[in-house]
Amino acid sequence: MDSRKILKKRHRCVACYKMYNRREHLVEHMKSSYHSVHQPRCGVCLKHCKSLESVREHLNVPDHLFKGNCKTIFSERGCSLCLQVFEEATTLADHKTKCHFSPPLPPGIASQVNQVYPSSRLGGVNTSATRLKAVAIDCEMVGCGADGTIDQCASVCLVDEDENVIFSTHVLPQLPVTDYRHEVTGLTQEDLKDGMPLVDVRERVFSILCHGRNDGVGRLLLVGHDLRHDMSCLKLQYPSDLLRDTAKYVPLMKTNLVSQSLRYLTKSYLGYKIQCGKHEPYEDCVSAIRLYKRMRDQEHGFFGKAEGSGLNSCKQGDLEKMKPEELYHNSTSDYRCWCLDRRNSP
Repeated sequence: MDSRKILKKRHRCVACYKMYNRREHLVEHMKSSYHSVHQPRCGVCLKHCKSLESVREHLNVPDHLFKGNCKTIFSERGCSLCLQVFEEATTLADHKTKCHFSPPLPPGIASQVNQVYPSSRLGGVNTSATRLKAVAIDCEMVGCGADGTIDQCASVCLVDEDENVIFSTHVLPQLPVTDYRHEVTGLTQEDLKDGMPLVDVRERVFSILCHGRNDGVGRLLLVGHDLRHDMSCLKLQYPSDLLRDTAKYVPLMKTNLVSQSLRYLTKSYLGYKIQCGKHEPYEDCVSAIRLYKRMRDQEHGFFGKAEGSGLNSCKQGDLEKMKPEELYHNSTSDYRCWCLDRRNSP
């Protein structure tokens, strides 16, 4: 038999479908890709992707190039916001009315009409009564220093999961303001003259997060977009395992794992526009908490193994003996999926 006609066995990743000539190459791929049930996937072919943006790009590839029919099927039965695929067009139509959000009303009006969105609006999952609750925070900054480039906190807003305002105040900057950034913040000197001192704001925020405890133990999850910036301006310290940052959450990042803007995320995953004029802290808070709840309320399968275990803890020889399906079942993600917030504490 002509050796050239002997087909060489190739090894296929069961998650992203890449092919490898050698088993050890597949093992190395699995160790570095961190495929897991928590990774974003195409709703048609179930291909794993790094982020939801990667899924969007995959769904835009012409069918003849991917050798599948994902684009065609998704265009007929897929939701462009949550990227789910449905069996029936009527089911999709009903889903879209629940999946698409309207911009949040100003706080005073919102409270009058009781603008509260149940979990069914954000994924249809009944959350555990024992899970940690979350609050969202947003700060607006003014510029200080000779060139106005030193950020100083000028307003703070916190909202709960039902979009109710917990705390909202102007903040008295610690340095003379040289740029109120009025086009973005809408703030003036008059707004800030009676602002709350930063030290009092920080104590109030910390008290809310810790339920009034003074031992520094956080009790609430803190949600926001680019939380590092807000916390730096507030000079606030908070446990990193209790932070939920929509700018740093892998499924919400770009394909190259660079952060998206809150404006883009809100339009792409919630269906409405924000920050069209000045930035409203309440509006940004609500968008962040909605994004968090949408990601948290996704349904992912579980294989029963403890989070934190994975392929990198196994011996190379043992890994090379595993079938592709076993490699996948023993693989874990390299980030903590927010869906786990429904089941246990960080």
